[in-house]
Amino acid sequence: MASTVGVIFSSLNEQNVPELTKLRSIGSIPFGGRYRLVDFALSSMVNSGITTVGMLAKNNYQSLMDHLGSGKYWDLARKEGGLILLPPYNGETETLYKNRLEALKSATGFLKKAKEDFVVIADSDSVYKLDYSKVIDFHIKKNADITMVYHEHVTKKSHYYITFETNKTGRITELEINPVTDGVRKNYINVMVARRSFILGLVQNAIQYGYTSFGRDILSPSVKSLKLYGYKLDGYYQNIDSLVSYFAANMELLNKNIRNEIFGGRDIYTKVNDSAPAKFTETAKVKNSLIADGCLIEGTVENSILFRGVKVGKGSVIKNCIIMSDDIIGENCNLAYIISDKDSVIRDNRVLAGCEIQPFFINKGTLI
Repeated sequence: MASTVGVIFSSLNEQNVPELTKLRSIGSIPFGGRYRLVDFALSSMVNSGITTVGMLAKNNYQSLMDHLGSGKYWDLARKEGGLILLPPYNGETETLYKNRLEALKSATGFLKKAKEDFVVIADSDSVYKLDYSKVIDFHIKKNADITMVYHEHVTKKSHYYITFETNKTGRITELEINPVTDGVRKNYINVMVARRSFILGLVQNAIQYGYTSFGRDILSPSVKSLKLYGYKLDGYYQNIDSLVSYFAANMELLNKNIRNEIFGGRDIYTKVNDSAPAKFTETAKVKNSLIADGCLIEGTVENSILFRGVKVGKGSVIKNCIIMSDDIIGENCNLAYIISDKDSVIRDNRVLAGCEIQPFFINKGTLI
């Protein structure tokens, strides 16, 4: 593994999931009963031997800081390097960054102080596993300027994204932003590798010319002049770009094969809570669900994910739901296709239902 530093954007694309990012960054969105979305990019970096990671925050980052702490759960509590929280300013003014290019400008101070040769830059709004050391090896072998990681899946029209085509060597020959075509494409997953000095040069050039978009002003016009290469991510990948995709990604964890693909092999690290094991009373019935520690189940739970400390009262039926930490479900409730944020209380005899393509969302701390 060549000497590499990591940069993770914890707050880009928050507008895609406004329901879940009102009070938190997108990287700190709870996932899978005990994880946060940032755990996947951060764990991949640690498992690849990257021991210095800059975490670029923005607003609503208290939840992120509480989750990451000193970085000890990722073995990043170090005297040199380790996990470093970066300020959310673009470097030129004291205003918050608004896009990816301004976020990169905010990280230039961190990158200038770093001594590593290469940098891995990643978002924190996706669920995947990736060995970055293989991407670095590919990058060096191709003598690339930038290596962009992609996944082949059906494109989505609802949000900003980049797709591209490559030749037999992997070099990018055509790059499109928000293409109008449908079907399976090579979709950039907002993970890139480059030499640290090269990224610093790009950002400095962007400042001089007043560029505002990394994709439109830098990548798209430079397909022929820069050596841009694509590296394929095989295996599971899910981008959380809507409440529906968040619901779908969590529900996919109930598939044993997908769960083993994500969590098998190299570990996904997260903050550990020393809670008591989940308790199931004689009236409890649980089927095909993930139940975190600290839960108390007295009712029926099917095809659902319950985070830590959830309580389900007698006679209640929970089906196809995501119930976050410390929620209380009263007795004789009936919930279907619900996403309930933390610290919410649903009183006795309530009936709530959404559907698979439009789950019903309950805000954090809500009393129903």
